[in-house]
Amino acid sequence: MRRIFTSLLVLLLLVSGAAAWWLHEPMPLKLQPGAQVVDLEIEPGTRANTVAEVVVASGADVPTLLLQLWFRLSGQARQIKAGSYEIVPGTTPRKLLSMLVRGEETLKNVTLVEGWNFNQVRAALQKAEQLVPDTQGLSPETIMEKLGRPGIHPEGRFFPDTYTYAKGASDVAVLKRAARAMDKRVEAAWALRSPDTPLKTPEQALILASIVEKETGKASDRAQIAGVFINRLRIGMPLQTDPTVIYGLGDKFDGNLRKRDLQTDTTYNTYTRAGLPPTPIAMPGKAALLAAVQPAPTKALYFVARGDGSSQFSSNLDEHNRAVNKYIRGQ
Repeated sequence: MRRIFTSLLVLLLLVSGAAAWWLHEPMPLKLQPGAQVVDLEIEPGTRANTVAEVVVASGADVPTLLLQLWFRLSGQARQIKAGSYEIVPGTTPRKLLSMLVRGEETLKNVTLVEGWNFNQVRAALQKAEQLVPDTQGLSPETIMEKLGRPGIHPEGRFFPDTYTYAKGASDVAVLKRAARAMDKRVEAAWALRSPDTPLKTPEQALILASIVEKETGKASDRAQIAGVFINRLRIGMPLQTDPTVIYGLGDKFDGNLRKRDLQTDTTYNTYTRAGLPPTPIAMPGKAALLAAVQPAPTKALYFVARGDGSSQFSSNLDEHNRAVNKYIRGQ
């Protein structure tokens, strides 16, 4: 009888302690010595008692039974959500439960930069912290199939932005979000196109935007650069843009674009072929997309880099040659 009484007394004290913890929270959770953060993984279907065990096993220095009782007394034990969480110094029991109930998972992020090509996108995803590299080793064609876009060239299909994800998420999920984002951006830009644009489809707008993105050194020049290319498309003049040639060279490009490269025909050589290349050559941002469909009104057919990021625009070849002599040859 005395043993039963003692057990009941201990249980009562634990319940009282858990209740007091819930009401007053005098101290935050302690982490095991040397721990700066506790990574917490809650699997789907995990019961509250097991969640408490996982919290302790992961590195929180707290009595398991007390945490279990407190979860129950809160009335929110069944609302705890699966996911990846972090317990940082100063986290109180109330904050911990709120985080688990709200599903406030620890998020990481990866940034895709304007002007990047698909190889650079893949490299960034492979380096992204705690992002599962499900596309590693797959061909671009297979990746696009996984994204539900079979037969689509991957270049320029992903919108450059910063994407957040939960720890342990797949890089496929990030690519799907980026692809949907680009679809929406292209659709929005196409709806704002100038009525007299020679571009026939949203695809052509995307391709031109990728060229504008690669050619722009100064943001204020972007619309005028687009205007030059639009003028050339109108009169059937080759675009003659180096970034497309470089893209067509692929791994053969060693950082030095030579005269023979400009004269070697590829499907991306806009010196030897008129019109747009067959696909985008990079990821354009929102501003480049808008410039492609709403170019600045200009008579310019040429431009050359001034060396400070800006461009010098010319309406005829004589003006352009003088600009080249001044800014490129220093004459």
